[in-house]
Formats: sequence, structure tokens, C-alpha cells
Amino acid sequence: MTVRDHHSDDITDEVRQWLSREFASSMTESAVREIVCSAHADLEGRIGPDVMGETLHRLARFRVLRTLGSR
Repeated sequence: MTVRDHHSDDITDEVRQWLSREFASSMTESAVREIVCSAHADLEGRIGPDVMGETLHRLARFRVLRTLGSR
């Protein structure tokens, strides 16, 4: 595993933890993890690594809210 992979994993884990706490009362941690991982996969290679954290957080949060709104 490369340094970049570790950094990417750290960012993904940080966003997952943040959103899991924010939406703990309305969504399981595993559901949040799935959304964050999917968002990360969609962004990987499309944006610069320097903006991955913020962009991933925004996209994943949007997807969590959209999922909750569709229930």
C-alpha cells in the first residue's frame, strides 16, 4: 500500500466518523460507511488529492441527506 492510499483511507475514515456522529440518530454507521465509500470511489482520480477531504464530505453528506429524504 502506498502513502497516498493511507492518506486516502484516513480521509475516508475521517469523513465516515464525522457523518456517522452527525446522523447517528437516523442512519446506521454501516449505511453511512457505504455512502462514503461510494462517494470516494466516484471522486477518486477526478479531483486533486488536496481537495478530496472537503469534496468527499460535501458529496457524502448530500447523499446521506438525499437518502434520508427518500425514506
